Amino acid sequence: MKQDLFQAPDYYNLDDLLTEEHKLVRDAARDWVKRDVSPIIEEYAQKAEFPTQIINCLAEIGAFGPYIPEEYGGAGLDQISYGLIMQEIERGDSGVRSTASVQSSLVMYPIFKYGTEEQRKKYLPKLASGEWMGCFGLTEPNHGSNPGGMETKFKDMGDHYLLNGAKMWISNAPFAQIAVVWAKNEEGRIHGLIVERGMKGFSTPETHNKWSLRASATGELIFDNVKVPKENLLPNKSGLGAPLGCLDSARFGIAWGAIGAAMDCYDTALRYCKERKQFGKPIGQFQLQQKKLAEMITEITKAQLLAWRLGVLRNEGKATSAQISMAKRNNVNMAINIAREARQMLGGMGISGEYSIMRHMMNLESVITYEGTHDIHLLITGFDVTGLNAFK
Repeated sequence: MKQDLFQAPDYYNLDDLLTEEHKLVRDAARDWVKRDVSPIIEEYAQKAEFPTQIINCLAEIGAFGPYIPEEYGGAGLDQISYGLIMQEIERGDSGVRSTASVQSSLVMYPIFKYGTEEQRKKYLPKLASGEWMGCFGLTEPNHGSNPGGMETKFKDMGDHYLLNGAKMWISNAPFAQIAVVWAKNEEGRIHGLIVERGMKGFSTPETHNKWSLRASATGELIFDNVKVPKENLLPNKSGLGAPLGCLDSARFGIAWGAIGAAMDCYDTALRYCKERKQFGKPIGQFQLQQKKLAEMITEITKAQLLAWRLGVLRNEGKATSAQISMAKRNNVNMAINIAREARQMLGGMGISGEYSIMRHMMNLESVITYEGTHDIHLLITGFDVTGLNAFK
């Protein structure tokens, strides 16, 4: 098991902008990643297996629904705390962060925001504790960037709903106890349904042969005449805006999480270039290597400031979907570029599992695509600044 020597960069003293609670929450997540994730994650990524033994620890550090009120089992924290937790977890691995952010933003969030009081009391405490895990069914085989075209449908059968369709690329699907599924009713209106494992006709085949997010469990959701109780409909919001509201929360977490992956790549490259010698001196003494490191820390610092300001806006209820899109796109793009540069700095060692960089790079190829591709987020920003819709 490798030792985690990570030292977090804070070039602009951003810690001064954080409260003591923020720092305590972040440091608890950071210490846990160093102790329980870093020593095992390369092995699990090589095996393409999710380390299920960490689920209870994720719950203990408040990674499941940190902003959900305490009465429902959450930690009652603010949005910056949520972001910092995601940053530290993704510093360990993007797949582990995916597990946590799906549980928080795509399962607990819609139940809390759109569900009934009975649904909140039934599901949220079990999800917050990690006793139950959840997944989010939106993406379909034929509908990724165009979720409004979904083909999954449900019919009102009088005393229940009958659900048919399929979802794919679903994080947590293979082991989730519940799925928040988005489907169209007979009038074509999109609604959320809570589907529980064990319902007849509901299956979750696992997706194999991934070169990215290998330490994350991914699968499909198959619905073959699944009878869903009427009390499992989320009644308080419908239409495409309902799942997109969940994605706002998840994308916010990704904007923070990507910083963690970038920081890990930067820190690894910085340490390596001080130790690795060529032509009689450390490679960090060469101008080209210093250029790369200077650009990395500059981009990380810009992303940190962007995420922090977005967190303030989220806390104040002022952040727009377009602002969240900008941060998700920018920060993930920043992280993947840093991973690529860091890999080059390590030369051949950059592809070795002895270092985290290649794993981060492969993971970020998924992160730059899921929950809104890089190009889709560019168009969202373009639409926001011009008022001209490029999607039609």
